[in-house]
Amino acid sequence: MPDVGVPDVGPLLAIGRSADVFECGPGRVLRRYRPSADADAARDVAYEAAVMRHVRAAGYPVPAVHDADGLDLVMDRVDGPTMLHVMARRPWLIRRMADVLADLHRRLHAIEPAEWYRPEFGGGPAILHMDLHPLNVLMTDGGPVVIDWPNARSGPGAADVAHTWIVMATASPTGRVERAVAKVGRSAFLRRFLSHFDRSDLLSQLPAVSHRWLSDRNVAQPEREATARFLKQVGVPGPPVV
Repeated sequence: MPDVGVPDVGPLLAIGRSADVFECGPGRVLRRYRPSADADAARDVAYEAAVMRHVRAAGYPVPAVHDADGLDLVMDRVDGPTMLHVMARRPWLIRRMADVLADLHRRLHAIEPAEWYRPEFGGGPAILHMDLHPLNVLMTDGGPVVIDWPNARSGPGAADVAHTWIVMATASPTGRVERAVAKVGRSAFLRRFLSHFDRSDLLSQLPAVSHRWLSDRNVAQPEREATARFLKQVGVPGPPVV
C-alpha cells in the first residue's frame, strides 16, 4: 500500500524541464511537476505511478513509488550519475553503455502492458517509455535504473527505439557534459545502439515518431531543423518543420 500523504519537502536536488526534485524524508525524493494552464501538458501522476509499479513488479529497474497525488510523486531516492555523465567521464565506455541502453529497451518491450495503458502509434504488444535515453538512466552500484515515466504508452517496441534514435541524433547539447559526449562519441554510441535492432522496423516507425517529436513545443528550433536534416539523411519523409 502507498504511504498516506506527502512528507515535508526538503532541499531542492534537481531542476528538470517540467518538474523539480526535492528531498522528501530518509531515502526518498519528491518529483513535483510545475502547474500548467495547457491542458495538453497536464500531468497524471497516478498514471505514471501505476506504470512504474507495474514494470517494477515485472522486475524492471525503476524506483519504488510511495505516493502519488496531484502534481507530486514520492519515490525511492536513487543515487548514481546519469549514463550521459558516465560516458562524458569515461568515453571508452560509450559502446558498453549503448549495449546497456539497448538491453533496457528490450527488457521493457518484453513486458506485457496492462489494458489501462494508453496506446500510441496504433497500439501494440510492448510498453514504450518514450524518453529512454542516457539522461534518463541512472548508473547505480546495483545497475542501471530508469527514471521519468510520464510518457509511457503501449505500442510497437520499434517506435520507442526510433524515438531514442531521433533524440540522440538531433538534440542540441546544452551543457558541458552533453557537449562532451556529442563531440566524443554520439555517432559511435548510435551505431552500436542501433546494431541491436532491425533497421527496417525502425525506419517504418520514424515518420510517426518524428511527427510526435516535433509536436512537442519544448523541442527547440535548432532541434527541429536537425530533425529535418536527419530524416532526409536516412531517407524517411517527415512532417514539415515549424
